Amino acid sequence: MARVKRGVTSHAKHKKVYKAAKGYRGRRKNTIRAAKPAVEKAGQYAFRDRKRKKRTFRALWIQRLNAAVRPFGMTYSVFINGLSKSGIMVDRKVLSDLAIHEPAAFQAIAEKAKAALEKTALAA
Repeated sequence: MARVKRGVTSHAKHKKVYKAAKGYRGRRKNTIRAAKPAVEKAGQYAFRDRKRKKRTFRALWIQRLNAAVRPFGMTYSVFINGLSKSGIMVDRKVLSDLAIHEPAAFQAIAEKAKAALEKTALAA
């Protein structure tokens, strides 16, 4: 039985790790013992932060909407309640974008939401 030398496969595995560790500081970029856990941890952070990014953006949109509806005498929660009562189904991302780039269109939506709230208040 011939002896199997594993240098080629080891080098290939290490090469993959080194490529992922490119740009790291110190021994983390060129020593397998330091690079492997660094790359692993970076992957964990990347996975976690892909989820967190969605939360962060939603929070940003909500803050923008809250600031945008204040001049109309509403808060964010009152505005969203008015939207649901008026039957307007637009997500927060689009509403935030409208508030920034199309103030006239956003104003029309805000007024419809306010009117729907007043209508339900009168009915009650």
